[in-house]
Formats: sequence, C-alpha cells, structure tokens
Amino acid sequence: MHKPVHYLAAIAFALAGTTAFAHDYKAGPLKIDHPWSRATPAGAKVGGGYLSIENTGTTPDRLVSVSAPFAGRGEIHEMAVNNGVMTMRELEKGIEIPPGAKVEFKPGGFHIMFQELKQPLKQDERLKATLTFEKAGTVEVEFKVEGIGAKGSSGAAEHKHH
Repeated sequence: MHKPVHYLAAIAFALAGTTAFAHDYKAGPLKIDHPWSRATPAGAKVGGGYLSIENTGTTPDRLVSVSAPFAGRGEIHEMAVNNGVMTMRELEKGIEIPPGAKVEFKPGGFHIMFQELKQPLKQDERLKATLTFEKAGTVEVEFKVEGIGAKGSSGAAEHKHH
C-alpha cells in the first residue's frame, strides 16, 4: 500500500514544482504573461525586458512606467524598420493596451529597456521589477533571465500548458 502513496506523492510534488515556476500576473483586467530578459555581458549598461499584456476588460489601459532595483531606470521602447533603417524610440507616454487586445513585448518590437544596469543580468536569475498602469495600478513581476542569444523565453511554450 505504501508504494502507490509514494508514487502519488512524487507526482503531486512534481506538479507543484511546475506551478511554482509559472509566472504570469494580474493587475485588474490585465494579464501579464511570462516576463523575461536576456543575459548581458559584463559591463553592459542596458538590457531588454519582454512579456505580453492582455486586456480582458472593456476599457483601455496604459503601461506608463517600469522600475527595477537592478537598473537606474526602465523605459518603454518601440523598435521598427522604416525604409530599411532600424529605429528605436522611447514611448514617453507609455503604451496603450486596448480592451480585448494583447500587446506583445518581444525582440525587434515593443520592449522594456533597462538603463544604467547596476549588475549584469545572469542566465537563470529572476529579477523583480514593477510595472505601473494608468488604471490598474502597480504590479510586481519577475523577469526570468534567458541566455544572451535567446529569441523568446524557453519556458513560454511549457508555461502555456499549466
């Protein structure tokens, strides 16, 4: 009789472990999914932050600022290619998340720029940051640091199945 109990306990422990790594957050009607960043080389002064924000509500909201203890400041940026020239600019008024829409922050598009890094971002670290929304208020999140060349968080696909 003890063997099945141990087996079930092992399964329960394994499942509990996977949910501990799920990192999605809520701020009112906003769902913030899988914040991640890339590792940075020693001496780097900037790093990027990526995530998705879905507005399940009926009114727009706006991500207006980002702060993190590991960076002097956080900025919301847009990267685009215009006439073959890549441009990056700060969105000083933040970014609107329309009702029923999902805004993706990813390499080559919208992203968070962590300026004046106080430490290198190291693979497998989880770094706290605070997102501030116009209506939903503030929410603390953790950015999972992936490898330097990461294109997207390795846990994102796995995370969707929880």
